[in-house]
Amino acid sequence: MDSKHLKHFVTVADFGHFTQAAAALHIAQPALSISIKKFEQQLGMTLFRRSERKVELTDEGKVLYKHAKRVLQQIDDAKLAMDELKGLEKGEVRLGAPSMMGSYFFPQVLMAFKSRYPNLKLTLVEAGISTIRKMLLNGELDIGVINQNADLPDDLETDHLLRSEMVAVVGKEHPFAEKDSVSFAEFFAQDLVMFKDGYFHRDYLEEQARQHQLELDCSFETNLLPLILSIVRREFAITALLELVTQHEADIVGIPFEHPVKMELALAWRKGGYLSIAERTFIEFVKDFRQ
Repeated sequence: MDSKHLKHFVTVADFGHFTQAAAALHIAQPALSISIKKFEQQLGMTLFRRSERKVELTDEGKVLYKHAKRVLQQIDDAKLAMDELKGLEKGEVRLGAPSMMGSYFFPQVLMAFKSRYPNLKLTLVEAGISTIRKMLLNGELDIGVINQNADLPDDLETDHLLRSEMVAVVGKEHPFAEKDSVSFAEFFAQDLVMFKDGYFHRDYLEEQARQHQLELDCSFETNLLPLILSIVRREFAITALLELVTQHEADIVGIPFEHPVKMELALAWRKGGYLSIAERTFIEFVKDFRQ
């Protein structure tokens, strides 16, 4: 049983006439008659009572008609869904980003993308980069922001997103606020408020502490960026964040490290994985937006 036979059967039933049904289907009437006869032979039952003036459904035909209408509607719905997806009328983009990017870079991008493609669904998950990498590989995310400086799994493909500097961040009255740069020794001598393990700048600073044989005194740990900023503003501790945060927040100051820390951030997705039209469009949109 194929969809062509079902369509022919339903059209004849709707018109109650072979000639009119053939015209609606844009095929010759003898071809339609042969198609219906083959279909009846396949099923081993008669579907229509034929007379000179009209064609009527048999009891068996009436039962099949209800099912055939539903099947053809589902096929039409599937075709429509595919056509709408091609036209970016439907689809979903699941994006993973660290909280700094999610709070300061992507809001404008997502709103602009949503304005252009209002029927697409956007899901933004904030997480540490190590978590994002795992979620990408597990298929829980379609696209993620990762640190291109770090060793990348062979299973991921990347496209450069932006370069941002990691800076020491202090309250505006902190003694460091007037400095041109800060050494790692000076930084690690302070009380620190940090994201938890798994966030790229936390991992980087822990590595720097090990290399310089310095102690990382983490007085506060939280994944809540607003809380980190509040603690820094009240000068209970200092932290290190991407420079783009200090460009958008009042009452905090960003000071470069003596040896500048440049972060290369990239969009990533599973290598060999299927990227939908919506996802590919989003990647291109972000690349155009950053220029």
